[in-house]
Amino acid sequence: MAVTAQMVKELREKTGAGMMDCKKALTETNGDMDKAIDFLREKGIAKAAKKADRIAAEGSTVAKVEGNEAVVLEVNSETDFVAKNEGFKELTEGLASHLLAKKPANLEEALAQEIEAGVTVEEYINAAIAKIGEKISLRRFTILTKTDNDAFGAYLHMGGRIGVLTLLEGTADAEAAKDVAMHVAAVNPKYVSRDEVSQEEADHEREILTQQALNEGKPENIVAKMVEGRLSKYFEDICLNDQSFVKNPDLKVKQFVESKGGIVKTFIRYEVGEGIEKRQDNFAEEVMNQVKK
Repeated sequence: MAVTAQMVKELREKTGAGMMDCKKALTETNGDMDKAIDFLREKGIAKAAKKADRIAAEGSTVAKVEGNEAVVLEVNSETDFVAKNEGFKELTEGLASHLLAKKPANLEEALAQEIEAGVTVEEYINAAIAKIGEKISLRRFTILTKTDNDAFGAYLHMGGRIGVLTLLEGTADAEAAKDVAMHVAAVNPKYVSRDEVSQEEADHEREILTQQALNEGKPENIVAKMVEGRLSKYFEDICLNDQSFVKNPDLKVKQFVESKGGIVKTFIRYEVGEGIEKRQDNFAEEVMNQVKK
């Protein structure tokens, strides 16, 4: 498979590796992007593909708590200007209130529900589009329920660019739950605990780390022990309970929550536009096309 400049560019953005290294990795792996990322990591050239989900759309997240129920949602717009519009903010708040009140099971059900007399959520959003002048969409939402003995933590970062909702069980300390939400916003864990990491993912990472150690020239008789140590560090990077708490690095998040008498049940973290490919406008070309007309 021919390696294109676009493929090299994409791999560079995902790994931070140099152009020639990316080209070699793609050539060696016959253009397979995932295998090329693994190739670079095995060679120690790239530590991780941390830019796979680049922010590529505008909008805002909202986290709303009402008693023992809470919701976090993402609403997208075409530009950041609209996301700061009062009409857009009213729309997102209205959607949050509706979702908490009606508790739809999925997005399709939510859009079909009546939010006002004779007006569905989809029509409600369309009316906002007509008024604001940009495409707007309800992308996703999660509704959580707790007991009186549990606590929600809601946190919005950068005016809603990142929205986090946490649920702690066994403690009603809302302040602690919010502190954990702030940590999640900053560190972006993938899982609550190691138990949630699939065996397939753990085995894949072990293979990468093993090859990496061998390529570093480490003796085979100590590679296995080294790999397990590095795998433990990998779990610390992706599992919330194992991470050093941002407000007190001497404690792991699990220890902090346990000191409040609880455990982390779950967390939801939405980052505006993650995973959406944004159209790349060539403004210079656009202007020239207009001049030629």
